[in-house]
Amino acid sequence: MIKSKENIALAISTVVLGGLVGLGSVLLGLFYELIEGVFLHFHESTWHPVAWPAGPVTRATSLIVGGIIAAIVWWIIRTKMKPTVSIGKVIDGEQMPLATTVVHVFTQIFFVATGGSVGRELAPRELGAVVSQIWQRLFGRISKIELSNDDRRLLIAAAAGAGFAGVYIAPITGMMFSLELLLKRIDQRAIIVSLTMSIEAMLVGSTIKGFHPYYGVGHSNFSLISTLAVLVIGPICGILGALFRKLFQYANAHQARDNRILWQLPLVGLLTGLVAIAFPEVMGNGRPLAQTAFSATDPKFIIQVLLIGAVIKAVMTVLSLRAGASGGTLTPSIAIGAVVGVTFGLLINYLAPGVPIWEIGLLGAASLLAASQQAPLMATFMIFEVCHLNYSAILPLALGACLAVYSSKLVLKK
Repeated sequence: MIKSKENIALAISTVVLGGLVGLGSVLLGLFYELIEGVFLHFHESTWHPVAWPAGPVTRATSLIVGGIIAAIVWWIIRTKMKPTVSIGKVIDGEQMPLATTVVHVFTQIFFVATGGSVGRELAPRELGAVVSQIWQRLFGRISKIELSNDDRRLLIAAAAGAGFAGVYIAPITGMMFSLELLLKRIDQRAIIVSLTMSIEAMLVGSTIKGFHPYYGVGHSNFSLISTLAVLVIGPICGILGALFRKLFQYANAHQARDNRILWQLPLVGLLTGLVAIAFPEVMGNGRPLAQTAFSATDPKFIIQVLLIGAVIKAVMTVLSLRAGASGGTLTPSIAIGAVVGVTFGLLINYLAPGVPIWEIGLLGAASLLAASQQAPLMATFMIFEVCHLNYSAILPLALGACLAVYSSKLVLKK
């Protein structure tokens, strides 16, 4: 009887949280568009995510002012409010302070919307986790049913993944993130709860965003050559992804959390702004750079502009995290991997003309993402879902992700 009550409580919590987290994702998306419109007078889309229409002065001003405001807010959070708690620690039983977490989440979205060089996928995950924690306390008081520790952890991890699914309209990715990176277990109960919650959040999120791909690419079947090419691309991106992982882990471990943030983060905003005057692809979460790479066909542009741009993007992302910014590294990893992939695609086209460069770019994106996050399943299905690819992409994407994670161990074990 007790077990039956727990199962009912888990089912109710799954359904309710899926809707609540989806609404939270919609709210974050609307806030992002508001800030982007106010600061850049621009709204990105699948095929046009680069803020060229904003103009060089507007781009630089947005980054500088955005960096100053974000620095002040994060300084207040870290010196005057209860400290933030990571999702991993919440799963282990710690409590997320509501006020601090909400301000922290919206500051991340604000920073990225003004052009800050970090991913924005951490914010919806943190919002999902805190919503789950609040719901569990409230539901426990009303129902007098105490969830087991395993179910409590499952609901928090599933809600964090659902936050991602609601923003990027990617339910399988949300589930994989919950199970592979947060919960670190895959069983029937966990799959049902996390996938149901992510699907619900995706459906709610799509009421505003629609079912559009996040990255615009072609729709042709992946070629046999791409499957052969990934045998080389996967290990190369695996090593690069491991190096990127080490860099952002170092940046987070040595992050400015005191008065230094008041000058370091605005300085990074200034540096990024100066770069954005001529190269706006460096702005934001990496989508502008990745989409530019997927759409590129000119060899000279890819080699002379995008390769340099990828290095700058990596540097600015690491510097932003080191200077005190909070944010994700998934989409920056995709951007850097995409550039590596399309560069390699030039060689493929020289040897076997006719293979779409974007196809090779996607293999680089998935491989580097898998290595940087140490999550081959999540990386494979993220690229598959956000690009709306067909079944033919699964084999080369998954093979590249596995090879990348395996080769990354050569760097990460040191």
